Amino acid sequence: MPFRHLIAPLRVPPHAVAETVVLPVLLLVLAWWINPADPLFAWASFPWPILGPVLIALRYGPMLGVIGSIVLLGAWLALVNTGRVSAATPQLYFLGTLVLVMVCGEFASIWRSRVRRADTHARYVQERLDQLTRQHYLLRVSHDRLEQDLISRPVSMRDALTGLRDLLITDASGPLPGADALLKLLAQFGQVERAALYPPDTTGAPAGQLGAPFAFAPNGPLVRAAAAENGLCHVASDALPEHHGSQYLVVSRLRDLRGTDHGVLVVESMPFFALNEDTLQVINLLVGYYADSLASRDIIAPVRAAVSDCPPEFALELQRMWHVTRDSGLPSAIVALTYGSRPVLDDLPLQWHRLQRTLDVTWHTREGGREVLLVLMPLTGAAAIEGYFDRLDAWLTQHLGAPPGELGIALHAYRLDATPAPQLLSTLLEDCHVRPVQRPVSTAA
Repeated sequence: MPFRHLIAPLRVPPHAVAETVVLPVLLLVLAWWINPADPLFAWASFPWPILGPVLIALRYGPMLGVIGSIVLLGAWLALVNTGRVSAATPQLYFLGTLVLVMVCGEFASIWRSRVRRADTHARYVQERLDQLTRQHYLLRVSHDRLEQDLISRPVSMRDALTGLRDLLITDASGPLPGADALLKLLAQFGQVERAALYPPDTTGAPAGQLGAPFAFAPNGPLVRAAAAENGLCHVASDALPEHHGSQYLVVSRLRDLRGTDHGVLVVESMPFFALNEDTLQVINLLVGYYADSLASRDIIAPVRAAVSDCPPEFALELQRMWHVTRDSGLPSAIVALTYGSRPVLDDLPLQWHRLQRTLDVTWHTREGGREVLLVLMPLTGAAAIEGYFDRLDAWLTQHLGAPPGELGIALHAYRLDATPAPQLLSTLLEDCHVRPVQRPVSTAA
């Protein structure tokens, strides 16, 4: 047929077809056996044979119910034709049966559709519940992991550098000032359990000790590898032979950015899971920062030679962060704000100083008739700089009543990279004087 493809196929299970044929015939035969004179019970109190098509319609829908009615009619005609029943065919009986079957079948179809929709919705809800349960479990596992990390490392690297800066200010005695405090910071941030700090002359007693004392072997394989690598070396380093037999886990030379050796850090014991890339990066950061602080006067000399009025604190922190960026790969940046002298902007340096973070170092200077406010932002990436610019723009607009550009305020950002710190600072100050008043975000090449 040409329209056959437009009609949905009727999928009927074999047992439903068998019930549709057998049940009406069985009920009619049983009724004929009980009441041969009136097998259809047309004149009785209830027409029992019509239960067959009605039950079929309620169970399988109107289509099979109508087929069951036809089967009942065919069985009745068979009884009439064989002479077992002499009564005439009650037309209204079968017409009423057909109507009742169609009503019951339609009722069954409607409720079957509702039940099917309810089942589909229940399955969807169950799938969503299973998915949410899995996500909740993963979130709980992640939360537990973060909680464990927070317990083992309760503060950030910025707090570690702040603490290291404070201890170097308060303790400036001995060949390695603040050695015990540095080891305590390593225990807190790097989970170091037993370690020692030795001065360049490693034959004597250690300048600082953490945990139980242990013997130091200056010619050990890990110590020699650290000296050859000019920095930190750990027990799984590729610089060591396969069977080196070192008793230490981590050895780091205390070398500043000029290459001067101030001693050696030896870690003899720490948890197995703590010996990872993040922990080694923290140890390398703290040791490098500490070594740069020991030679602060010589380290800031190149910066002061390039920019004579640079404060020593700013110059030292700039050299430290450049060293950290070069050796550890941790980003830092300098943000510069320039503006012309105007009465409405007289208190801007004070407000700028209040906005700085704990580890930031600020410097207020003048270049070519313009005010320049510099802030060195350690451990700050590009996303943090953009966020800082957005907050600063909003703050300036709120407190000055106009956008920064209308007041002649320009913002610049310079990320620390391979460019030496003295050259970067000189370029920054020149750009702050030459560039027009706008807000560019630039990166020194």
